Amino acid sequence: MGLNMGKPHEQLEAWKTAMQLARSVYQLTACFPIEERFCLAQQMRRAAVSIPSNIAEGAGRNGNKEFLNFLGIAWGSLAELDTQLQLAVMLNFVSPDHVAFDLADHAGKLLTGLHKKLLTTEY
Repeated sequence: MGLNMGKPHEQLEAWKTAMQLARSVYQLTACFPIEERFCLAQQMRRAAVSIPSNIAEGAGRNGNKEFLNFLGIAWGSLAELDTQLQLAVMLNFVSPDHVAFDLADHAGKLLTGLHKKLLTTEY
């Protein structure tokens, strides 16, 4: 898919929120201790990037069944990131009121809504 081709995933609120979450996680982990650069910070970044990536890949597939499969992977990555965010709080790397927590919650709600919509629509 070229840069000028249609990108249906970019119209999805779940993808937009997941992109904001990924940006937030990158900004957050940039402030982690240097010894965490290739440990927790890297894992958090990979999980965060996986969420919008899987939404986009699913939206680009043929039909709702495949899209639902990729949404499941995105959900798994979101759960992984949630655990890592909680660990970062326990380690005093981040405050529990950081915007990433709200974005993660919102992304989860949007993924749930998108999942329900795909289950009830034919494609």
